[in-house]
Amino acid sequence: MPADMIYLRLKQKIRVRPGAELTIGDLAQLIGEDELCKKIEKIIIHRINKKDKNLVVIDVMKVIKAIQNTSYVEVQIIGPTQTIIEVQISKKNLAPVYFVFIWLLLFIGAALAIMNFHEDVSMREVHQQIYKIVTGIDNPKPLLLQIPYSFGLGFGMILFFNHLFKKRFNEEPSPLEVEMFNYQQDLDQYVIVHEKQEDGTKDS
Repeated sequence: MPADMIYLRLKQKIRVRPGAELTIGDLAQLIGEDELCKKIEKIIIHRINKKDKNLVVIDVMKVIKAIQNTSYVEVQIIGPTQTIIEVQISKKNLAPVYFVFIWLLLFIGAALAIMNFHEDVSMREVHQQIYKIVTGIDNPKPLLLQIPYSFGLGFGMILFFNHLFKKRFNEEPSPLEVEMFNYQQDLDQYVIVHEKQEDGTKDS
């Protein structure tokens, strides 16, 4: 590989603190002659300020321009052509009263959703019919089936989401994590297309 050529791969997303100075080394991985790469990695690309809010998009063309302003070098781009910078603004801790209120709201909402679903599919009648088929007794409250079913429903949800509080049962991502990942990918793509670019304009 010629000494005046480098290979550059932008990171897809990084998180920084307000007021941070971002260098090429923060935004990208470089392969090339060691001294040249070390020199290029120190080039400052952007300084986080109040106008940036919480998301900044850095295009690869800005990186190439900064490199060529410092030294003439051939740059080969590999991978993403934009980097999303997420500014991590410190947030106040949620007060315990709000935490309890939100927890109760979600708990009641989930319970009502499950109850309404069971009512829609006539789950009580199904349990009554199963109990009658198995025992031959017509019981309007087949608790022998309903209680284990209720516990099984809870255990099934824990296994499905692969979490019990902060404990993970295996390394396989849960369906919720996969959906959150897909959502984040779509959100990042939206930001790249629609957020302010480095020249202060928006894509049409």
